[in-house]
Amino acid sequence: MTSETRETFGRVGIWNGALHTSGADTDGKKAIEEAVAEIEALGYGTLWLGGSPSPDDAAAIVDATSTLTVATGILSIWNHTAEEVAARISALAPDARDRLVLGLGVSHDALAPQYAKPYSAMVAYLDALDAADPSVGRGHRVLAALGPKMLKLASDRALGAHPYLVTAAHTAEAREALGPDALLAPELSVVLDTDLDRARTTARAMLAMYLQLPNYTGNLLRLGFTENDFDDGGSTRLLDALFALGDAERVKARAGEYFDAGADHVALQVVTADGGRAGLPLAEYRELADAFGDEL
Repeated sequence: MTSETRETFGRVGIWNGALHTSGADTDGKKAIEEAVAEIEALGYGTLWLGGSPSPDDAAAIVDATSTLTVATGILSIWNHTAEEVAARISALAPDARDRLVLGLGVSHDALAPQYAKPYSAMVAYLDALDAADPSVGRGHRVLAALGPKMLKLASDRALGAHPYLVTAAHTAEAREALGPDALLAPELSVVLDTDLDRARTTARAMLAMYLQLPNYTGNLLRLGFTENDFDDGGSTRLLDALFALGDAERVKARAGEYFDAGADHVALQVVTADGGRAGLPLAEYRELADAFGDEL
């Protein structure tokens, strides 16, 4: 990864799926704007908009910040055409456009009725982004890549990869597949709770949905887990490999395992007990920022 890319993304980012302004009322939009302003002020390098954000969601967050890199994590290629995405990005002011990174993914068969030939569909989507006027070139996009083919494509046609729901062992494999120069920015789910039994219960509530999606379970099976690890919301072995559980110092140590495995940037997703996902967990973001300090 180049020094410019490293500076663009920073070492640590925040991943949040509740920052969609589309459909939010006035109070909801205000709460989101205040939250992203604080995330920026805390010093995080990148804010990843999770939960299949729209181009309008991304544009709103870019407009609400001034220095923060904003990345979609991940925009589904089935939900928005490449031409639509390119047109929305081109409408941004130049300095705002420079801070937006388009994270793209092929989603899942169960979530996208038109899902078919995902690799070929991604190649065609990237071709369309290249052909748009103005284009959205490889320097402003990353791919949600898990397997070798998509990782290779991320290296060849994008800045790199943003893998979701992966272990440090996968990060090591991804680095080898990407090569030394591509960006590798895995997501790491975090439960800030020193009661590990309770933390694992919280983690299982969040993980249950993902264990219904073959793209994720297939990747975990390739990493050496078994079908038994998927029972009852996930085995202890699986949870401890996928999550950072404990206090903020433990989260920092777990992120270090991903860095040691070859990650350039780690996107932290705070998961709470209120339904498995946090809305705007600012207290947790402050706690993590204090723990990481100058490493952000």
